[in-house]
Amino acid sequence: MPIADFESVIGLEVHAQLLTRTKIFCGCPTAFGASPNTQVCPTCLGLPGALPALNRAAIEMAVRAGKAFGCKIAERSVWARKNYFYPDLPKGYQISQFELPICDGGAIPVPGLGDVRLVRIHLEEDAGKNIHGQSASEVDLNRSGTPLIEIVGQPDLRSAEDASEYLKALRLALIYLGVNDGNLEEGSFRCDANVSVMPRGQKEYGTRVELKNINSFRFVRQAIDFEIGRQVEVIEGGGRIVQETRLYDHEKGVTRSMRSKEAANDYRYFPEPDLPPLTITRAFIDNVAVPKLPIQITEELLKAGVSQPDARTIVGEPKLVEIHGRITNSSGQQPGGDAKRAAQFIVGELSRALNDKEADLSALRFDPAQVREVWALQDANTISSTAAREVLAELIRTGKAPRKIVEEKGLAQVSDNSALEAVVDAVIARNAGEVAKYQSGKVTLLGFFVGQAMKDLKGKGNPNVLNSLFKAKLGG
Repeated sequence: MPIADFESVIGLEVHAQLLTRTKIFCGCPTAFGASPNTQVCPTCLGLPGALPALNRAAIEMAVRAGKAFGCKIAERSVWARKNYFYPDLPKGYQISQFELPICDGGAIPVPGLGDVRLVRIHLEEDAGKNIHGQSASEVDLNRSGTPLIEIVGQPDLRSAEDASEYLKALRLALIYLGVNDGNLEEGSFRCDANVSVMPRGQKEYGTRVELKNINSFRFVRQAIDFEIGRQVEVIEGGGRIVQETRLYDHEKGVTRSMRSKEAANDYRYFPEPDLPPLTITRAFIDNVAVPKLPIQITEELLKAGVSQPDARTIVGEPKLVEIHGRITNSSGQQPGGDAKRAAQFIVGELSRALNDKEADLSALRFDPAQVREVWALQDANTISSTAAREVLAELIRTGKAPRKIVEEKGLAQVSDNSALEAVVDAVIARNAGEVAKYQSGKVTLLGFFVGQAMKDLKGKGNPNVLNSLFKAKLGG
């Protein structure tokens, strides 16, 4: 059977570090980039006698994510010790949740795919990080104890591309919720993929293989695609898929076996004796605020007249959404006013400035409300559309008041009839041939005449007034 006769079944488990200032069970900071083993204490080093103390902020963030994704939030959940031996786990176990997680069910809304169902979201602590050198391996325990939510998806995905789109949607949603920074390079957003294949039309899933700790969307697609092909090849060759954990070697583009998993769950879970069950009240859950998700903001922009590509660009960066809102809500305007025009400014002038390093989203030099001042000057025919673009570019670079930019650059549009009439007469006088063609019926030459006048006026003429003057003088 060719690969097209098989169907892949994919479920993702995402580990997302929470944006708390301190760790989940101690007061050590969670900031990334400190010198190895400097953000540790007896608790996260797993020293005898050290006891965990729960971080309230981690609970709030887990509840916020659960509410946003439509999960059932448990008023009582239970901690467990997930036992395994690895050098980056000093206690020999990880404090996690097993039988009774904080969030149950729910779904992630994914553009183009709909709602991708979740099994659960649970809280746990992160492990440290092993650093492998040429002559030795070392361990940095700064990350040990950083709070995580593990978001376990149902096996609803059917291709590597679907998995990538799911991860992109989930990452962006967590950023908007303010619970995760989405930084794949620093490891604060990591993914395990469970992959199996079955003959197309078969209802029983095949044996799944777990791909561990993939930290880029490209590698997720490559790893899953390779694994699907590998499993089909094994089955076609008469072999049997072994349930195991595999690592993806991105340099060679292959997955390789890490350890076998004889049972679906190869960890020993025990109740955590040092932490009582986590109990939260309905009032606590109700008081956790949930901001709008990217998909909701996208829908609002589309309803306001923003094109789909522009909406996708804006929503892809939360700071751009903020700028868009500040433009449309400035000067006492109703929310959503000039949404399309603001979007075009963002994907046009602002994006060009960002690409040319003339602007920085983290430190804008201009007040977005000033964009409306430029539009007001353009709408009043004080400046032309060409001049407006020049003013916007200078506004982004310097933050100067739009009227001051117009004055300094001499961009004010000439609308005085007597001044424009002299230019119109000069254009007509030097283009007798075109005048004759126009008067013979080639009225499309009107644009040519206006263009010549605008050239003489260095772009400062009012095109509407020029149109009227040429028509009057040429008999159109």
